[in-house]
Amino acid sequence: MALQLGDTAPDFEGNTTEGRIRFHDWIGNSWAVLFSHPKDFTPVCTTELGYMAKLKPEFDRRNTKIIGLSVDPVENHKRWATDIAETQGAAPNYPMIGDTDLSISKLYGMLPASASGDPSTRTPADNQTVRNVFVIGPDKKIKLIIVYPMTTGRNFDEVLRVIDSLQLTAKHKVATPVNWKQGEEVIIAGSVSDEDAKKIYPQGWKAPRPYIRIVPQPRG
Repeated sequence: MALQLGDTAPDFEGNTTEGRIRFHDWIGNSWAVLFSHPKDFTPVCTTELGYMAKLKPEFDRRNTKIIGLSVDPVENHKRWATDIAETQGAAPNYPMIGDTDLSISKLYGMLPASASGDPSTRTPADNQTVRNVFVIGPDKKIKLIIVYPMTTGRNFDEVLRVIDSLQLTAKHKVATPVNWKQGEEVIIAGSVSDEDAKKIYPQGWKAPRPYIRIVPQPRG
C-alpha cells in the first residue's frame, strides 16, 4: 500500500556514507527530510545534492536533518561526492543511504515489490520512480510527500517553506495561505470557533468572508 500523509514513516536499518543507522533513532527528536535518487552519477541529481549541501544550514536552523538515498552502494556515493563538489561547489555534508537491495525503496513505495536485480545493472529508467521527498516529524509521522519526474530538478526552497508552515501550524492553531512565507499573515484554523479565536486574538482579525479569518503570524 502507498504511504499516506499521517502514516508512520517505516523504520529501517541501512548503510550510509556516515555509517550504519536505524532511521527512527537517527531522526531522534528532530524533523527529517528523506530524498531519493534513481542512480548515482546522474546529472539532475548531481545538481540537487550540491544545492542541498549549501542549504544544510537552513535545515539545521529548523531542527531538521537531511538524508539522501540511492540504490547504488555507499562506495559509489563517496566517489560521486567528488564530482558533486567539483561541479556544484559543495559536496554532500549529510548522510547518503546505499539501498543496494532496493529494500528501502520498496518499503517506501518508490519501487514495486517485484523489482529486483543488481543495482549496477539497473538503469536510471529502471529506478525512475525513486524521486521522492518525504518530510517526517519528530513523531515519526509523514508530513509531506512530493514525487518528481527524472527530468525536473526539485525545488528544495519549497521544501524549506513547507517545513516553516508545518512547524508553525503544529505549534499554533493556524493554517498558511497560498505562497505563504515566513513572517506573512496566516489564517485561523477552521477548527477554532470565533469564541475561542477571540481569546487567542483579542485584537480581532480581518474576515473578507466569515470562514477566512486573517491574523498576523503568531510569534514564539
